[in-house]
Amino acid sequence: MSNTLSLDTIVNVTVLISPLSAPRGTFNETLIVGEAEVIPTSERLRLYTDPDDMLTDGFLVTDPEYIAAEIYFSQQPAPIKLWIGRQDTTETSPPETALEAVQACRLASFEWYMAICLAAVADDHKDIALWAESAAPSTLYLFTTNDADILTVDPSPDDIFLYLKTLNYGRVMGQYATTIGGEYPNNIYAIVAIAGYVCGQNTGLANSAFTLKFKQEVGIAPEPLTTTLVNIIANKNGNLYLSYGNYYTFFEQGKMANGQFFDEVINLDMLVNNMQLSVMDLLYGNPKIPQTDDGVTQIMRVINLACEQAVTLGFLAPGKWTGPNVLNLKTDDMLPRGYMVQAQSVDDQSQADRELRKSPPIYVAIKEAGAIHSVLIGVYVNR
Repeated sequence: MSNTLSLDTIVNVTVLISPLSAPRGTFNETLIVGEAEVIPTSERLRLYTDPDDMLTDGFLVTDPEYIAAEIYFSQQPAPIKLWIGRQDTTETSPPETALEAVQACRLASFEWYMAICLAAVADDHKDIALWAESAAPSTLYLFTTNDADILTVDPSPDDIFLYLKTLNYGRVMGQYATTIGGEYPNNIYAIVAIAGYVCGQNTGLANSAFTLKFKQEVGIAPEPLTTTLVNIIANKNGNLYLSYGNYYTFFEQGKMANGQFFDEVINLDMLVNNMQLSVMDLLYGNPKIPQTDDGVTQIMRVINLACEQAVTLGFLAPGKWTGPNVLNLKTDDMLPRGYMVQAQSVDDQSQADRELRKSPPIYVAIKEAGAIHSVLIGVYVNR
């Protein structure tokens, strides 16, 4: 057999495979924490796509976790994934608190975005709300309450809605719901329904952005409250499921404790996550990004792509910038794409920042598409 020489000396082909991009954070998965002893604390939580699988694992149809899961998966559009977590109230002394259970579930998985604790009371809501403000990755806490103090005008230390509003918490949302004299026992899980809607609707597809107002809570009965009581709760940034006009039943207002709308919070979390990971993927997947204006332009390009995705979702839209001046963007300028990404020149960097290999500051101005929640119509009649 004759010897043959390698072609590499003539045509040398080098194959470079770029690193995989980091998976984006999941913003359509909920954690429901209960006290059933089915899931061992060593495992802490399990992922389900069907409540029937919970029965196979040993949950009973009477368990709060199972009832809540049925409500969650019954929403339209239907969510795909649900995490069930365990709060240990039998094997430890003193019993594990709701906060400790949520924290343990976070250490066990970073996938879920919203948490609901079925056995939590007002003090638990306070503790988890404080934790959620600085939790990483970003986390929202949702709860249902029927505390009578919520219906009073006079300030009360036991009014959980007023307490959370006073502290300006922006990562917790509560709903007032009662069983209406025992006729609708599943109303104690009311907030689970709106969590199911969120996770079903938030697909990442075009025009999937949403507002929570006007949405139905399948499996939940509307609360029969007077206008006075509805206004009391609304003024405390609490949420309700109500009936209007003898035909419509829907959730309102979809506000966090600080008055910010839920959809703004989740969409900002998604945008920030996308920008952060896009820039990190760029830095991680290249030999280097030069500390030049061209290098900064590469960073700005991936941030633009993240913003463009937010436009596709329906979160951002063209409009007039009414905020303060930001570099070349002036108040009353139009944002034709709904966003503008700018950066200072590398030439303007301090020597100290250059030696630390910092990028110049990058400024991202965004214009939210918002949502219409009310309409004023003027009818002018002439005879």
